[in-house]
Amino acid sequence: MISIKSKREIELMKEACKITAQTYDYIEKIIKPGMTTLELDNLAEKFIKEHGGIPAQKGYPSGVRGVPDFPGTLCISINDEVIHGIPSKDIIIKDGDVVSVDLVVLKNGYNGDAARTFLVGNVSNEARELVEVTKQSFFEAMKFATAGNRVGDISNAVESYVKQFGFSVVKEFQGHGIGKEMHEEPGIPNYGKPGRGPRLEVGMTIAVEPMVIAGKPDIWELEDGWTIATQDGSLAAHYENTILITENEPKILTIL
Repeated sequence: MISIKSKREIELMKEACKITAQTYDYIEKIIKPGMTTLELDNLAEKFIKEHGGIPAQKGYPSGVRGVPDFPGTLCISINDEVIHGIPSKDIIIKDGDVVSVDLVVLKNGYNGDAARTFLVGNVSNEARELVEVTKQSFFEAMKFATAGNRVGDISNAVESYVKQFGFSVVKEFQGHGIGKEMHEEPGIPNYGKPGRGPRLEVGMTIAVEPMVIAGKPDIWELEDGWTIATQDGSLAAHYENTILITENEPKILTIL
C-alpha cells in the first residue's frame, strides 16, 4: 500500500532528511585518502547522533540465515562495489578511489534516505564521467516525478539518459517509497517503459536512486552477504535523494 503523507508527517520527515543532507556535507569535508571506511562510519554516526538523528541502517536485518544484521551507519562501496559495502578497519580509502555512500537517518519516527558518490583525490576521467552521469540521471528522472505521471516515467528517464553514455543501470535493485519505513511502496526501478506502474500522487515521498555501472550490468554478491559488486570489475556509482511529490514541481528533501 502506498502511503500518502499529511502536512504534519512531511514536516517531521523534513527533519530526518535535513540531518541526512547535513551528514553528507560533513562527509564531503572529511573523506580523504588514508582513512579507513570504519573511521568514516564512526565519524558519521557521531555527527548524526549529535544532530538528534538515529542511524537507521545500523542493525538493519539481512533476512538471510547466517548473515548478520548490517553493522554500519553507512553503506560504503568502493570502485567496483555497487551498494551495501560494510565499513571495516581493514579497508583503507586510497587516492583515486570512487566511494559510494548510502545513508538513512531516522528522526521523529520517519526516515530520510540519500546516496552520494565521492571522488577521492586524483581519479580517472572515466570515473568523473560516470559519477556525473549517475547524478544527472537522477535529475533527468526528477523532471517526471510530478503528480499524474507514473513510476515508469521516472524509471525510463534514468535508463534512457544513462544509455546515451554507454553505461549500464543495475536492474536487481531499485528505489522505493519512504516514510515511517525505510522501504515502502512503490518500488522504483531504474529501467522500464514510460506510462507503466503506479500513478504518482501529491503527498507521496519516494527515494529515487540510480545505480550505474561503467561496464556490463552483471552484478554479484560478495561472501559477506551484503556487498554487491560488478562482475567485470568495472566502476560503479550511486546517487539518491528523498523527494516529495507536490501539486507543482517535486521537492528534494535531502539537499540543504
